[in-house]
Amino acid sequence: MGVTIHFEGQLSKPENFDNVVLTAKTFAEDNNLEYFLFQKDNKFLPRVKDEQDWDYEGPTKGIQIQPDENSEPFILEFDKDYYLQEYCKTQFADISLHILVIDLLRQIEPFFYHLTVIDEGEYWDTSDINILQQHLDNCFQAIEKAKQEDGTLDGPFRLENGRIADLIQNE
Repeated sequence: MGVTIHFEGQLSKPENFDNVVLTAKTFAEDNNLEYFLFQKDNKFLPRVKDEQDWDYEGPTKGIQIQPDENSEPFILEFDKDYYLQEYCKTQFADISLHILVIDLLRQIEPFFYHLTVIDEGEYWDTSDINILQQHLDNCFQAIEKAKQEDGTLDGPFRLENGRIADLIQNE
Protein backbone atom coordinates (compact mmCIF):
# COMPACT_ATOMS: atom_id res chain seq x y z
CA MET A 1 0.00 0.00 0.00
CA GLY A 2 2.90 2.35 0.70
CA VAL A 3 5.69 3.99 -1.20
CA THR A 4 8.84 2.26 -0.05
CA ILE A 5 12.30 1.93 -1.52
CA HIS A 6 13.72 -1.60 -1.18
CA PHE A 7 17.40 -2.17 -1.90
CA GLU A 8 19.93 -4.97 -1.66
CA GLY A 9 23.34 -5.88 -2.91
CA GLN A 10 26.87 -6.90 -2.10
CA LEU A 11 29.87 -4.63 -2.17
CA SER A 12 32.28 -5.45 -4.98
CA LYS A 13 35.19 -5.44 -2.52
CA PRO A 14 35.50 -5.04 1.27
CA GLU A 15 37.36 -1.73 0.91
CA ASN A 16 34.21 -0.23 -0.58
CA PHE A 17 32.56 -0.31 2.84
CA ASP A 18 34.56 2.77 3.86
CA ASN A 19 33.66 4.47 0.56
CA VAL A 20 29.93 3.82 1.06
CA VAL A 21 30.00 5.05 4.65
CA LEU A 22 31.97 8.17 3.72
CA THR A 23 29.59 8.89 0.82
CA ALA A 24 26.53 8.42 3.05
CA LYS A 25 28.06 10.46 5.90
CA THR A 26 28.97 13.31 3.56
CA PHE A 27 25.51 13.15 2.01
CA ALA A 28 23.88 13.37 5.46
CA GLU A 29 26.08 16.28 6.51
CA ASP A 30 25.54 18.16 3.23
CA ASN A 31 21.76 17.78 3.63
CA ASN A 32 21.72 18.48 7.40
CA LEU A 33 20.40 15.00 8.19
CA GLU A 34 20.93 13.20 11.48
CA TYR A 35 23.08 10.07 11.25
CA PHE A 36 25.16 7.69 13.29
CA LEU A 37 27.66 4.93 12.60
CA PHE A 38 27.22 1.56 14.29
CA GLN A 39 28.84 -1.82 14.69
CA LYS A 40 27.22 -4.82 16.39
CA ASP A 41 28.92 -8.06 17.38
CA ASN A 42 25.79 -10.14 16.82
CA LYS A 43 22.49 -9.16 15.24
CA PHE A 44 19.63 -11.06 13.68
CA LEU A 45 18.58 -9.68 10.29
CA PRO A 46 15.37 -11.12 8.83
CA ARG A 47 15.83 -11.44 5.08
CA VAL A 48 13.93 -12.87 2.13
CA LYS A 49 15.36 -14.13 -1.16
CA ASP A 50 13.25 -15.68 -3.92
CA GLU A 51 10.26 -15.55 -1.55
CA GLN A 52 12.07 -17.75 1.00
CA ASP A 53 13.37 -16.75 4.41
CA TRP A 54 17.09 -16.16 4.20
CA ASP A 55 17.93 -14.78 7.62
CA TYR A 56 21.34 -13.68 8.84
CA GLU A 57 22.79 -13.74 12.32
CA GLY A 58 26.23 -12.38 13.05
CA PRO A 59 28.26 -9.18 13.08
CA THR A 60 26.95 -6.09 11.29
CA LYS A 61 28.14 -2.55 10.72
CA GLY A 62 27.04 0.50 8.84
CA ILE A 63 25.38 3.88 9.01
CA GLN A 64 21.85 4.98 9.80
CA ILE A 65 20.46 8.27 8.51
CA GLN A 66 17.17 9.84 9.57
CA PRO A 67 16.14 11.65 6.38
CA ASP A 68 13.00 13.27 7.82
CA GLU A 69 10.80 13.03 10.90
CA ASN A 70 8.04 11.65 8.65
CA SER A 71 10.11 8.93 7.01
CA GLU A 72 11.64 5.70 8.14
CA PRO A 73 15.36 5.62 8.83
CA PHE A 74 17.63 4.96 5.87
CA ILE A 75 19.89 2.13 7.02
CA LEU A 76 22.96 0.75 5.31
CA GLU A 77 23.63 -2.31 7.49
CA PHE A 78 26.15 -4.75 6.10
CA ASP A 79 26.75 -8.33 7.23
CA LYS A 80 30.16 -10.01 7.47
CA ASP A 81 30.13 -10.62 3.68
CA TYR A 82 29.34 -6.94 2.98
CA TYR A 83 25.83 -7.77 1.86
CA LEU A 84 22.85 -5.60 2.71
CA GLN A 85 19.09 -5.90 2.31
CA GLU A 86 17.04 -2.94 3.54
CA TYR A 87 14.13 -0.64 2.84
CA CYS A 88 13.01 2.91 3.60
CA LYS A 89 9.39 4.09 3.56
CA THR A 90 9.22 7.71 2.43
CA GLN A 91 5.52 8.24 1.67
CA PHE A 92 4.70 10.39 4.71
CA ALA A 93 7.51 12.88 4.04
CA ASP A 94 7.71 15.48 1.28
CA ILE A 95 8.20 14.05 -2.22
CA SER A 96 11.64 15.68 -2.35
CA LEU A 97 12.80 13.28 0.37
CA HIS A 98 12.05 10.24 -1.80
CA ILE A 99 14.13 11.82 -4.57
CA LEU A 100 16.92 12.54 -2.08
CA VAL A 101 17.07 8.90 -0.94
CA ILE A 102 17.19 7.71 -4.56
CA ASP A 103 20.01 10.18 -5.18
CA LEU A 104 22.05 8.67 -2.36
CA LEU A 105 21.44 5.15 -3.71
CA ARG A 106 22.69 6.31 -7.12
CA GLN A 107 25.84 7.70 -5.49
CA ILE A 108 26.70 4.43 -3.74
CA GLU A 109 25.66 2.10 -6.57
CA PRO A 110 29.16 2.00 -8.18
CA PHE A 111 30.57 0.35 -5.03
CA PHE A 112 28.39 -2.77 -5.47
CA TYR A 113 28.61 -5.77 -7.77
CA HIS A 114 24.97 -5.06 -8.42
CA LEU A 115 22.65 -2.91 -6.34
CA THR A 116 19.04 -3.97 -6.82
CA VAL A 117 16.55 -1.20 -6.10
CA ILE A 118 12.81 -1.76 -6.11
CA ASP A 119 11.20 1.64 -5.84
CA GLU A 120 7.44 1.45 -5.32
CA GLY A 121 7.28 5.05 -6.54
CA GLU A 122 9.12 4.07 -9.77
CA TYR A 123 11.44 7.06 -9.48
CA TRP A 124 14.58 4.86 -9.54
CA ASP A 125 13.63 3.54 -12.99
CA THR A 126 11.94 6.57 -14.52
CA SER A 127 13.20 9.74 -12.77
CA ASP A 128 9.63 10.93 -13.40
CA ILE A 129 8.30 13.01 -10.53
CA ASN A 130 4.76 12.84 -11.94
CA ILE A 131 4.71 9.03 -11.73
CA LEU A 132 6.10 9.22 -8.20
CA GLN A 133 3.40 11.73 -7.22
CA GLN A 134 0.69 9.47 -8.66
CA HIS A 135 1.94 6.57 -6.54
CA LEU A 136 1.88 8.78 -3.45
CA ASP A 137 -1.65 9.97 -4.23
CA ASN A 138 -2.82 6.39 -4.79
CA CYS A 139 -1.24 5.34 -1.50
CA PHE A 140 -3.04 8.00 0.52
CA GLN A 141 -6.34 7.25 -1.23
CA ALA A 142 -5.97 3.55 -0.40
CA ILE A 143 -5.21 4.31 3.25
CA GLU A 144 -8.24 6.60 3.56
CA LYS A 145 -10.49 4.09 1.79
CA ALA A 146 -9.34 1.31 4.14
CA LYS A 147 -10.08 3.52 7.17
CA GLN A 148 -13.55 4.34 5.84
CA GLU A 149 -14.33 0.68 5.16
CA ASP A 150 -13.05 -0.53 8.52
CA GLY A 151 -13.53 1.84 11.44
CA THR A 152 -11.08 -0.16 13.56
CA LEU A 153 -8.14 0.87 11.34
CA ASP A 154 -6.04 3.91 12.18
CA GLY A 155 -2.63 5.19 11.23
CA PRO A 156 0.05 5.93 10.44
CA PHE A 157 1.99 4.92 13.55
CA ARG A 158 5.72 5.07 14.22
CA LEU A 159 6.91 1.81 15.75
CA GLU A 160 9.60 1.54 18.43
CA ASN A 161 12.21 0.52 15.85
CA GLY A 162 11.59 3.69 13.79
CA ARG A 163 9.59 1.93 11.09
CA ILE A 164 6.14 3.27 10.17
CA ALA A 165 2.96 1.17 10.02
CA ASP A 166 0.45 2.60 7.55
CA LEU A 167 -2.52 1.11 9.39
CA ILE A 168 -3.05 -0.70 12.65
CA GLN A 169 -6.28 -2.26 13.82
CA ASN A 170 -7.55 -0.81 17.08
CA GLU A 171 -9.49 -3.32 19.10
